[in-house]
Amino acid sequence: MNRREFLFASAVAAAGLTGSAVPALAKQGRRRDKLGIALVGLGYYSTDLLAPALQLTKNCYLAGIVTGTPAKISKWQMKYSIPDKNVYSYSNFDDIANNPEIDIVYVVMPPSLHRDFAVRAANAGKHVFCEKPMAMTVGECESMIAAAAANKVRLAIGYRCQHDPNIQAYQAISRDRKFGAPVLLSSVAGFYDPRSNNWRQVQALGGGSVRDMGIYAIQAARMATGEEPVSVLAQASTTRPAIYKDVDETMQFLLEFPSGARASCMSSFGVEMNYLNVNYERGWLRMNPHSQYNGNKGDMSDGKVIDFFIANQQAKQMDDDCAAIMSRGKFIAPGEEGLRDIRVVEAVYRSAATRGLVTI
Repeated sequence: MNRREFLFASAVAAAGLTGSAVPALAKQGRRRDKLGIALVGLGYYSTDLLAPALQLTKNCYLAGIVTGTPAKISKWQMKYSIPDKNVYSYSNFDDIANNPEIDIVYVVMPPSLHRDFAVRAANAGKHVFCEKPMAMTVGECESMIAAAAANKVRLAIGYRCQHDPNIQAYQAISRDRKFGAPVLLSSVAGFYDPRSNNWRQVQALGGGSVRDMGIYAIQAARMATGEEPVSVLAQASTTRPAIYKDVDETMQFLLEFPSGARASCMSSFGVEMNYLNVNYERGWLRMNPHSQYNGNKGDMSDGKVIDFFIANQQAKQMDDDCAAIMSRGKFIAPGEEGLRDIRVVEAVYRSAATRGLVTI
């Protein structure tokens, strides 16, 4: 501890300050070339994608882990040289407030836990990255945004696709009206899941194809039109009722936008599909695939292609977001962006339940 840090700590102790105020203030005086990220939840996405991506980043690094499975700890520590002091359980997670090596908490858990850990991380004075879907309800999203604002920390949603130059390219085409206004869209995202005991099949954990895969279909339609949908008509179905008795295996839904554009969307755990088709007034665009981890590409009615190289979506996402934190710039996908999607998700489920048109 240098003299400045010692004087600050002494002043804090004398004033009797505790809780989230301490790390939030301490962080303002700390300068590093890289921000430390702690991953909360060490399932597939953290293990196979985020942790490897953090070995490629230039603005951040893997500083810590939070897990409810003690057996995983030693393997992660040996592989990534994580010290004991940067390892937390779900029960002592709030102690992360006292760890200056961790700047960002990345919540990578089933959706039902997103709000709780995002709010706790914000209260600990840490910036928050949260995987999609942002939360279970609009109300939970709003509480996450409010917690970040109250603690003067930043909240970003892990929308890796929005950092992909291929997705950014088709957004620009629609925004610049290269082919006129978008009129009819088809946006789908799904895969065949053979499992019968995954959290995706449990309503209480945030399962269902719309929350997991439908987010991609919704985002594609929103980004391609540049508008927010005003109504939805949805229908759920399943070919495996014994497995998908609690949540939707497949959901088909029609979104209408203020301009009159309409998007036919579909999400599924029973069909392999991943594309976006946009018919404009004077042309068309096809993205196939649209939301893969790599290799997203497209072609257009004028013969031009969209095929930009990106080495690693997750690394670019985290680097972009950390650069925004360090420069106090804007996030590509802040909490408000996740809220917009969950507002549509809620409307899709209401429409499926009532079998009628729902205004968003």
